[in-house]
Amino acid sequence: MDIFDEIIRLRRLGQKCALATIVQVRGSIPSFESAKLLVREDGSMLGTVGGGCVEGEVWNVAREVIETEKPRHLHFALGQDAAYDNGLICGGQLDIFVEPVIPQPTAVIFGAGHISKSLAKVAGLAGFRTVVVDDREMFANRERFPDADEVYADEYENVFPHLSVNETSYLIIVTRGHRDDMRVLKWAVGTPAKYVAMIGSKRKVISVVRELEREGLPSSAFEHIHAPMGLEVGAITPEEIAVSVVAEMIAVRRNSTSEWRQISKSVYANEKLRAHLA
Repeated sequence: MDIFDEIIRLRRLGQKCALATIVQVRGSIPSFESAKLLVREDGSMLGTVGGGCVEGEVWNVAREVIETEKPRHLHFALGQDAAYDNGLICGGQLDIFVEPVIPQPTAVIFGAGHISKSLAKVAGLAGFRTVVVDDREMFANRERFPDADEVYADEYENVFPHLSVNETSYLIIVTRGHRDDMRVLKWAVGTPAKYVAMIGSKRKVISVVRELEREGLPSSAFEHIHAPMGLEVGAITPEEIAVSVVAEMIAVRRNSTSEWRQISKSVYANEKLRAHLA
């Protein structure tokens, strides 16, 4: 199996992996410059950078790289440590670069109104694969969303099974009404999506959450919902709202959303507001 073919396959499945490459060699080593080792999320490997303790350490670092999505540069001097007494004492040195291979994130936009048009465009420019879903064919079509990767015009419940949602998925709920938002949110909170956001005021969001709680969903399911969605930049127009939402998606993607902001954004966790609306 070719390593690059496997990388393509994993990215299509939405799975992360790490690629380790010998980038520099000095002296004798049990491999060669440019040798590669691919480590999958489940820990399985393809290829080799020489085996032995070096490969074991590279595997450990690769798992860390997959988790953090940050590359690492490793240096090994094979003749300096008795730990390499399993046949790898060649007296040489090598540098290995371990890089994360991250699937392209997908923004699934539920609703095909004015805000969605801007969202699809801005998200695409920011590097997200875009999918638009609406139950109205006159809105969800290629004429309105020429650059979207996929467009679905059907009942939301009919589309859900066709969506491959994983940890690189970003779900944005901007349908035309309270009931449709609730239908989508009820499904979305049960997915492994990295980001789930819903448009609306704090009062509307709490109202939707309360109704879903009455239907039996646990309160914990709503703790990480981004609602109202987007960074608080005073956005008013559809274009400004799209920029604020995609900026928030980028913050989540790059793990730069601070803890205090997460707490302040969680309207469900705001007990004072909940009490006020009771």
